[in-house]
Amino acid sequence: MVVRSFIWLILIESGGPVLIVFPIICIVVALCVMVHYEFLYQMTRLMPKINIRHRLRIVLGVIGALIAHSVEIWIFAVAYHWLHHADDWGRLVGNFDGSLMASGYYSFTTFTTLGFGDIEPIGALRYLTGIESLAGLLLITWSASFLYIEMVRYWDIE
Repeated sequence: MVVRSFIWLILIESGGPVLIVFPIICIVVALCVMVHYEFLYQMTRLMPKINIRHRLRIVLGVIGALIAHSVEIWIFAVAYHWLHHADDWGRLVGNFDGSLMASGYYSFTTFTTLGFGDIEPIGALRYLTGIESLAGLLLITWSASFLYIEMVRYWDIE
């Protein structure tokens, strides 16, 4: 009963955009998690096979994590760009010109939770923005855990 009342309150208060944008949020987050998993899995498989000094393996791990995060950020950026130009999904306002590069900038600041505040989401895009910050936090900590394990495994003290 409480859950149904809560859902009803969200639908009434927000005009229903949560349910409308929810499938898109799920798809974007699922894509990012799959990309991240594959990057970390492939790095785990390939790092022991690379014939370089152990310290350079850690550097490659960091570079791989940065590439994974960049791909994930651009997945969100494409979603922002598409939803901004579609009808009834909300808009990004402020210092935003509607370009894919501006969507990318907004996504980078949101994913990292930096949030300068020069671009503001309006409407259903607020929900995608909120979940991107949460996903970014989780994926960044996942990378940190991965890199810690790799450092323990490969770190050589001379």
